[in-house]
Amino acid sequence: MRVERIALSGFRNYDEETVTFEPAVNVVCGPNAQGKTNLLEAVYLLTGAHSFRTRFDRELIGFDCDWASILADVESGDRSQTIKLLFRRGQRRQVIVNGAKKTSASLAGLMTAVLFSPDDLYLIKEGAAARRRLMDSAICQLRPGYASLLADYNKLYENKTRILKDWREKPSLLTALDEFSDGLARCSARMIRYRASFAERLAAAAGPIHRDFSGGKEALSLTYRTVSTVTDPRAPAEEIYAQVEAHQAAHRQAELDAGQCLTGIHKDDLDISINGMAARNYASQGQARTAALSIKLAEREIFKAETGEYPVLLLDDVLSELDVTRQEFVLNRIGGGQTLITCCEDEDISRRTGGKVFTVREGRIR
Repeated sequence: MRVERIALSGFRNYDEETVTFEPAVNVVCGPNAQGKTNLLEAVYLLTGAHSFRTRFDRELIGFDCDWASILADVESGDRSQTIKLLFRRGQRRQVIVNGAKKTSASLAGLMTAVLFSPDDLYLIKEGAAARRRLMDSAICQLRPGYASLLADYNKLYENKTRILKDWREKPSLLTALDEFSDGLARCSARMIRYRASFAERLAAAAGPIHRDFSGGKEALSLTYRTVSTVTDPRAPAEEIYAQVEAHQAAHRQAELDAGQCLTGIHKDDLDISINGMAARNYASQGQARTAALSIKLAEREIFKAETGEYPVLLLDDVLSELDVTRQEFVLNRIGGGQTLITCCEDEDISRRTGGKVFTVREGRIR
């Protein structure tokens, strides 16, 4: 799995720029605010046409442009593929694969990437939303059906939230409340199974990595937590549906009183422990960073096991946030696949990795 060439037009601060990557390590260097992260964002968009920085396509388009495009040649499954993403103001994005129009979900498995950014160093200490994003972004790349389920769930959730907020002014809205709740329960049942399976695999892969990282001194464990009435998140979907529906029914009046959605998988989390203690509450900063690194490297291993190829690894200015020991641990484990590393200074990183160096200044790459 690798990106051979990518061409950007009107994307962020790139007017017209084309770059050909090496199949191993590529070091993207330059001062801050020159476009390094924009380049990694463009590569990440190839995995599902969704950015890790914004929900809005309009923010991907350059200030003086009406549209933006990303055109890339990728090698996936021993096949050369061409992916084009087109973003126009006020219009839906277009996804074109090998000349044929596709949906965003069709990119799942075609192109996979694991991103590690400075924000991920706080994955352990942040709220549950950060860990849900970890699960959702990974599963969307591996399972096309999950991306559609997630989109459906978000729409249903927005509609139900609007009803709960406005029903006092418009009581007629309540006639649709149970319909949206039922839709949420049905989506939830299927998504819970996906998340539980991924969390189980993530825990199995992250544990040994963290043990090596800590010199055998620490045991990392991850446990998926969802709606409390769900007794087995790997049970058949119909069984989970009934349990989620029961939880919703028990909270119906409380939701009406509060004017907000109080129950659902939008509150799911990964409970992370180190040596049996909750990492969010008790881990030191160093332990939290080690755990976050282990989880991200485990994500890479899952992609490899699933597709037979390492995903493209995107390291966005993360090495500067790590001490030398953690840097070396990461660099020693990135072999076997394509990696893009951004940094402010190239000399040390390129020497340690043997990577090809690209310099970015004001949206120009050399």
